[in-house]
Amino acid sequence: MRSLIKSCLVSTVWVAILCSNSNALAAPVAYRSVDIDGVQVAYREAGAANKPTLLLLHGVPSSSRMYDGLMRKLGDEYHLLAPDYPGFGNSDAPDPATFSYTFDHLAEVTAKFTDALGLQRYVLVMQDYGAPVGMRLAMARPAAVKAMVFQNGNVYEDGLGPMWAKRKPFWADRAAHEKEVVAAHQSLAVTRGRHVGTDPDVSAYDPDLWMDEYAYLNRPGQARIQADLAYDYQNNLAAYPLWQAWLKQRQLPTLVVWGKYDPNFLVPGALAFKRDLPSAQVEIVDAGHFAMDTRLNEISAFIAGFMRKNREVLTN
Repeated sequence: MRSLIKSCLVSTVWVAILCSNSNALAAPVAYRSVDIDGVQVAYREAGAANKPTLLLLHGVPSSSRMYDGLMRKLGDEYHLLAPDYPGFGNSDAPDPATFSYTFDHLAEVTAKFTDALGLQRYVLVMQDYGAPVGMRLAMARPAAVKAMVFQNGNVYEDGLGPMWAKRKPFWADRAAHEKEVVAAHQSLAVTRGRHVGTDPDVSAYDPDLWMDEYAYLNRPGQARIQADLAYDYQNNLAAYPLWQAWLKQRQLPTLVVWGKYDPNFLVPGALAFKRDLPSAQVEIVDAGHFAMDTRLNEISAFIAGFMRKNREVLTN
C-alpha cells in the first residue's frame, strides 16, 4: 500500500493510471433469477436501472458469465442485464420433450424476460447464439432496440467457416449424423477450440473458461438440448437475407467487434455488415471467438466509446 501511495505521488499521470486500474472492475454485479412461464431464468445485473440499458445475449456453450467482466467495467455508467437462456448457465433446463429448444423459442423467452424486468428500450449486445436470438427479438420489437453491438455474432454467409459445411449432412439427415455432431460439440477438444481458435498466443487464455463450459455441456440432458439447437441453426442461415434487409432498412447505430482468430465465424462476416450498414463501426481484434477472453479492456473501451458517441439516440 505504501509503495502504491508513493507511486501515486510521482506524477498526476500515475495517479490517474493507478486509480483507473484499481477501479477497473469496481461496479458490483447482482445475480438474480425470474420466473418465465414456469422456468427460472438466471441473469446478472449491474448499474442503475435509470441509465441506458445494454441487454447482453450470450453464445454457446457459454452463459451470462462471459459478460461478467464487461458488466463490472461499464456498470458505473450503464445498466447491464445478461440472462442465461433456458438450458444454459444457471437457468433451468426443462426436458426437451416438453420444452422446445429452438431459436424462435429462446427469442420468445428473452422477450418475456424483458417484459418481466420492465425493459422498454435497450442496446442489444450479441455474441454467437446471441445474434440469432437478438435479431428475432429486434424484428419482433423494433421500437425497443436503440442500437446494436455484434461480437462474433454472424448474420452473413460471408462469415461461415468450414465447420458449417459439416453441419449440412446433419441438417439433411439428423438421425444419421446426430451422434457424431453431439459427440464433437460436447468434447473437451472442441470446447477448448471455441475459445483459442487459431490464436498463436494460447497462454493468454484461462483454461477454466473451457473446463467450466465442458462441465456444463456434459450435464444430464444436455446432449438432446444441444442437438436440438444445432439442428435448428439451419433456420438462422435461412433467415440471413431477412435480417440483412431489416438492418439495411433500420440503419441503427451498430458496432461490430470481431476476434480474427475465430475459425467458425470468419472476418469477412464482420466486414459484410458494411454492405447494409455503411456507417457501422467495425473493429477487428487479435482474439478468438469469445474475444473478451483476452481483450476485455479493448472491447469495453470500444463499447463505452460507441455508447458515448450515440448518447442522443440512446436517450431519445
